[in-house]
Amino acid sequence: MAKKETKKQQLLHLVFGGELDDVTKVTFKDLAKLDVVGFFPDYASAHKAWLGKARETIDNAQMRYFIVHLHRLLDPATDTTKKKKR
Repeated sequence: MAKKETKKQQLLHLVFGGELDDVTKVTFKDLAKLDVVGFFPDYASAHKAWLGKARETIDNAQMRYFIVHLHRLLDPATDTTKKKKR
């Protein structure tokens, strides 16, 4: 009898970045030049991609990369940071 494979829950994340107008705000200099790194099935792989891009651009103080938890936008119930009602 073959073991039933358990499918890992997909929690979609987006990694993107670009050059900011001002490092104290999140306003990009040119939206057409945003770097969409990709979509990832979990936070760990998104973080790995984010870290790689952040390290690549460390010499540019205006460049910032972000991780967007798309699963929280698509299905708010997947937000594990919210306190559950009793």
